[in-house]
Formats: sequence, structure tokens, C-alpha cells
Amino acid sequence: MTFDWSVIWSNCGLLLRGAELTILLAVITMLISIPGGLLLVTLRLSSIGILRIFATGFVECFRATPLILQIYWVFYVLPATFGIGLSDFATGILALSMNVSSFNSETFRAGILSIRKGQTNAGLALGMSRLQIMRYIVLPQATMRVLPALASTWVSLFKDTSLVSTIAVAELSFVALKLRAETYRIMEVLTAMAALYWAMGYPQAKIVEWLHRRFRIIE
Repeated sequence: MTFDWSVIWSNCGLLLRGAELTILLAVITMLISIPGGLLLVTLRLSSIGILRIFATGFVECFRATPLILQIYWVFYVLPATFGIGLSDFATGILALSMNVSSFNSETFRAGILSIRKGQTNAGLALGMSRLQIMRYIVLPQATMRVLPALASTWVSLFKDTSLVSTIAVAELSFVALKLRAETYRIMEVLTAMAALYWAMGYPQAKIVEWLHRRFRIIE
């Protein structure tokens, strides 16, 4: 077997643009999914039954089905059934955001419920409203407890962005697989793709390890 790495050097810019889009997908999705998760957990903890049922059904649906199915559903069903046409990029963002929001909501819910009720009762005894208790007592502590879990979700999201290549979003996986099909240099292209994912993902994994060590006392 002979290797021809010139195909990588000559298409380096194309691969790097795909990597940039991968990062952009992950960043935009997480920026949407953090408030999305907070909204869902607020609805799940609501005293209004219909809101709890809706939020619980939404979360469990997206947690219990494959992400690839969710991407296909948004890509094919929304236009065909509801007449909602989105670009490939927007479709990928929407599907990823709904999926990650569901997981984030469970992370936030676990963090909030981990705070002892005695602290809430103490806040009420001091004359604080429930909104003030949530803002000044519960959320600051819960945020510190869920940071490692959120970081782990970020790393998983970063890798899951490769699934939107199935709907022709030109991120790293799509670009690399297209280049492989055009050049027939399977070993070189897939190795380059793996190297780029590793170069981007390894520092993130080390940050997650640091967060787990840093906050393990209060987990």
C-alpha cells in the first residue's frame, strides 16, 4: 500500500473550513441549549400540571430516541407535514439544540433538586420570595454542581455534530467523506479527519477532567 499525503495538503483549507463549521455548530447549539434546558426544567418543576406533562414528554422523547432519527425528522417531516422549510445548517442546529436542551434540563434538574430544602425554608423564614431564593441561594450552588456534567455534554455534542453530515451540512465529516469519495485516498483522508477531531477534542476532554477534579467536593 502506498500513501499520498499530497491530497491532504492540497485540500487542507477545505478540511479546516469544515472544522470551523463543526466548532460553530457546537457553539451555537450550546448557546441555545443552555437557556433551552433552563426553560424545560422550569416547566418540569412548575406547579401547573399541563406544563409539567408537556416538558416531561418533550424531554423523554428526545432522550429516548436516536439523534440521527431526530435530525431526519426535522429535515424531512417538518417540510412535508408542516410546510416549514429550513436550510441544512438551520435544520442541524434545530435538531441538535432540541436534543441537547433535553439533556441539559435533566442536568439542571438534578443540580436544583440536590440543594437541601432546608435552605429554601431558611430563605422563606428570612422573608425572601421563591424567585429570590432560586436566584440567590439555589442557582449559584446548583450551577457549580452541574458544571462538570455540562462540560461532558459539550464534548459529546462536539462529536455528535458529525451526524448532521447526513443532511449535507458541510462540517468536517461531510467534507472529509466527500474528499474521500472524490480522491479514493481512504487511509489518508480518514486519518486527517481523525487527527483534526483529536486536536480539537483532546483539550476539551482535559478541561472536563479538570472540572471534575475541581468541583468533586461539592458534587
